[in-house]
Amino acid sequence: MVADSDRDANMRYAVRMFVPDPFIYLELAGKPHIVLSDVEIDRARAQARHCRVLSLNAYQKRLRRNGHEDPKLQDVIALILKEKKIRKVAVPSAFPIGLARELKQHGFKVKPRKNPIFPNRELKSADEVKKISAALTMGEVGLSEGIHALHNCKIGKKGELLHHHLPLTSERLRSIINTAVIQAGGIPSQTIVASGVQACDPNESGSGPLFANRPIILKALLRSQKTGYHGAITRTVVKGRASEALRALYHTVAAGQELACAQLRDGQRASEVHRAVAAFFAEQGYETRRRDGRIQGFFHSVGFGVGLESSEYPRISATSRDTLRAGHAVTVGPGLYYADMGGVRLKDVVYVTKAKARNLTKFEKVLEI
Repeated sequence: MVADSDRDANMRYAVRMFVPDPFIYLELAGKPHIVLSDVEIDRARAQARHCRVLSLNAYQKRLRRNGHEDPKLQDVIALILKEKKIRKVAVPSAFPIGLARELKQHGFKVKPRKNPIFPNRELKSADEVKKISAALTMGEVGLSEGIHALHNCKIGKKGELLHHHLPLTSERLRSIINTAVIQAGGIPSQTIVASGVQACDPNESGSGPLFANRPIILKALLRSQKTGYHGAITRTVVKGRASEALRALYHTVAAGQELACAQLRDGQRASEVHRAVAAFFAEQGYETRRRDGRIQGFFHSVGFGVGLESSEYPRISATSRDTLRAGHAVTVGPGLYYADMGGVRLKDVVYVTKAKARNLTKFEKVLEI
């Protein structure tokens, strides 16, 4: 692999440390090797003890002595492979195409390996569960600050929310949540504060003023600055009073989430979990249909895996071919969306075990605040 471990989850999983610039990773005779600049050598030897650490600078000096004026990473890779008498390598499917072409020109056979290249990455160890739980706590801190701000809001004459005598907008509330997440040690990403019709687009971040008595979807998605593991949490709240129709919608989504969690077990087909939730919503009278040019109802997946990436395998969707296994950490976040009411979504992270699923999210679910 050639990538940085700050953004590439497979590299991060392989080396267990953050490196901001692309570097070389090779598995030779089952032993991980990493080739780094001298700037990173000492840190790598301390943090990646399971890897053999090689000096990029030393290889580049050798290549310059042999006539290479400006040796590139592919030249270093070629030198190492020739020394080890290796002529064929496997690479991730996302391997840089230009680099693969260069290696072929050096005479090596380059074969893409199907994902996942680290199959065990899907199954989280006890230590990884602790890291995901820690990231979740950061998200809970963010939502707590956001809900606290909503709790302290005044309601204006036209129903607008006022925070410290100023209109509370999605942007301002998102900033409050993000600031709290950062202070807790997380890196926020795609934080959502969406209300009204905006909330009917599940990935809409939200904009403009917020109003009383309307559902507000709050989503915190983040990565731990320390470990690189992700957490995700979504709640739906109303400042003021919810209508009876909205309360019924909320409790249906909550019941659908509980139904999904109850079905998460080793050996269960992920698609069956999704279909059970969809069937339950339909039985309760909440149809998924297109109306006035937009899709309404339940039209996204129940969830997906979470770990070093915010969205991993397995997928819990109607078309998923995945089977749940003990060790999977997955989001469970069903939602219902209707333009005349707004949207309701609840998301937790749940850990699948041999016996039953364990909800890692501790944050309460309260509709009215």
